[in-house]
This record gives sequence, structure tokens and C-alpha cells, in this order.
Amino acid sequence: MSLGLLAQGVLFAPFDLPQYGMNLTTLLLPLFAMSAVARRTIAENTAYVDISYKQALQLSLTFQGGIIAWVAFGGFYGQGFGAENMSSVATFGLAYLSVVLLEPVLDLAVLAGAKSLNRFKSSSLLEARLFS
Repeated sequence: MSLGLLAQGVLFAPFDLPQYGMNLTTLLLPLFAMSAVARRTIAENTAYVDISYKQALQLSLTFQGGIIAWVAFGGFYGQGFGAENMSSVATFGLAYLSVVLLEPVLDLAVLAGAKSLNRFKSSSLLEARLFS
């Protein structure tokens, strides 16, 4: 993930490279939070297809909410609570809302698709962890 983010910065957005560390933590901290939620809500060694839709939704919302919270924290920490900065943070939050609304739906669709692949349980084409 960190190499992909670095390659993206080098190849497509060199102006964003000074923010590489912040961009990386914007992805890592929500992943750590999502991992903590998963440890509390999903039994160890649960197959992916045995995760409930509610659990998948919790994980997805934890990750997306973590991104928004971390970006807001960075914005307020770096620029303060002035009206212009608060407006910028709110604008980001509203713009990112489409991702927050769409991503959980896609996550649930992927889970539903995985659950429908049970007939390929013994196939070597799929990761064994999907079913066991």
C-alpha cells in the first residue's frame, strides 16, 4: 500500500509528495481501527463468507469514518478552527460522502458474491481462507 501510494505520487501527483506521510497515515490509522473492530466483533478463524452483512458494514463504516476523522484532525491541527478552514473540512466531508455511501454497498456486494461462490469451495482458483 505504501509503495502504491508512493508510486502514485511520483508518477501522477509529484506536487503531493510532501504530504506522503499524512496520506499514508490517512489510510493506515483507519485500517488499524478497522482491525480493532474486527477483533471485537468477528470470531477468530472465521471464514470470509461467514462474516455477516452487519459485520461487513461495521468494518466498512469504521474505515470510511476513520478517513474522514483523520483528515478533519489533520486539517484542524494544521490550520486551526477558523471559519475558512472549517468550511474546507466540511467541503471535504461532503465531497467524500459519496464514497462513504457507495463503498459499503460495494463491500456488501462483494461479500454477497463471495457467498454465492460456495460451489467452487474445492477449486484452487480461490483462496482457501474465503471458505475456511
